[in-house]
Amino acid sequence: MVEWYRSEGLVPYPEALSLMEARAEAIARGDAPEMIWLLEHPPLYTAGTSARPEDLRDPARFPVFEARRGGQYTYHGPGQRVVYTMLDVNRRGRDVRRFVCDLESWVMDALGEFGLKGERRAGRVGIWVTRPDKAPDIDGSLREDKIAAIGIRLRRWVSFHGLSINVEPDLEHFGGIVPCGISEHGVTSLVDLGLPVGMGDLDAALERTFATTFDQGN
Repeated sequence: MVEWYRSEGLVPYPEALSLMEARAEAIARGDAPEMIWLLEHPPLYTAGTSARPEDLRDPARFPVFEARRGGQYTYHGPGQRVVYTMLDVNRRGRDVRRFVCDLESWVMDALGEFGLKGERRAGRVGIWVTRPDKAPDIDGSLREDKIAAIGIRLRRWVSFHGLSINVEPDLEHFGGIVPCGISEHGVTSLVDLGLPVGMGDLDAALERTFATTFDQGN
């Protein structure tokens, strides 16, 4: 079974990182069950292993942490649901690419609970939504905004870090970085899209749709 835990209040990033690492080690030893951790952070930026210095536009705005996960710079803050996934990838097929694809599918299924179509894009990490309500791009194509970010790390085939979904964060806070190294597209949230979704609503959707993608029995 996968243990679900939801933190109230804002969890400091170093505290979260320490707990994730300890739990991943315990899972690898067989001393603890897998875990999904739902939380929010105070405003901060994290740098993944592919982060480029020039993508940190305003280093003085918020604290910056080296995350040692895959990916580039991302923002975390109030109004954003962070989902840390401590799962045994060894037991789930030892296929990292498939595991990341499963995380993406899970996010898309959860967003679909609110009638929102999230999509993958080749060469772009995360989940995207089209914006017919915005002026089209210069080439006439529909604008696209990012609504969810994904970045994981594996240790002894146990994952940690995970994903984040924008419920109602301050979208201006993304301006201090080039989110995930992609400057030509914007960032959105469920509330920005006109969906009256609260954090509890999203948590319930994530829990309902988890088993659709992840077989907890294998």
